[in-house]
Amino acid sequence: MELSEYPDSEMMMMRLADILAGQLKQALLANDRASLAVPGGTTPGPVFDNLCSVDLDWSRVDVMLTDERWVPESSDRSNTALLRRRLLVNRAAAARLIPLYADAATPEEKLEELAAGLEPCLPLSVVLLGMGTDMHTASIFPGADRLDHALNGDDLLVAMRAPGAPEPRITLSAKVLKDAFHRHIVIVGSQKRLALDDARELSAEEAPVSAFLKDCTVHWAET
Repeated sequence: MELSEYPDSEMMMMRLADILAGQLKQALLANDRASLAVPGGTTPGPVFDNLCSVDLDWSRVDVMLTDERWVPESSDRSNTALLRRRLLVNRAAAARLIPLYADAATPEEKLEELAAGLEPCLPLSVVLLGMGTDMHTASIFPGADRLDHALNGDDLLVAMRAPGAPEPRITLSAKVLKDAFHRHIVIVGSQKRLALDDARELSAEEAPVSAFLKDCTVHWAET
């Protein structure tokens, strides 16, 4: 694991956007298309604000979430809606969104369909992950109902339910995330830094993020 520390989160988000853009450009030099997977939530929003205006051939980039809550885009909890507002705008509006939600009561009903849309984008060019203070990443939570399957199974997507998560989730599996050419984790604050330090000493079942720290760059700022 490589740890990059920054004086403040504003500088970190700008630098991280530059790094992601550079790796996407490299991928496009070698391939017809590139793929980018990103988290939802509030932390990566400033990265998106910087990345969306970068001059690259976004029409050849497939963008997806690392995980999604099983809610429609009309919900204020939809990460897809966040992605449309903050990343798939300006120059990045030309990118192709690979959905992780479809209209159904449960994610299990649409797993096969959504996985079929994801498969042509693999292996992923660049992955950006977040991390919770409980040491989850994507929607791979400690104590989740299909934790072992998400960490060790061969499926591309996994439907997950976890304590404290008010709705079902769908997540890229560890297999998909680990196979990415470039992997980054972005965290802010002293609590998450302590959680990261703890995760390095724990098993993936106790701290799922620990499964992704090898060959990964963690970007951290205290404020």
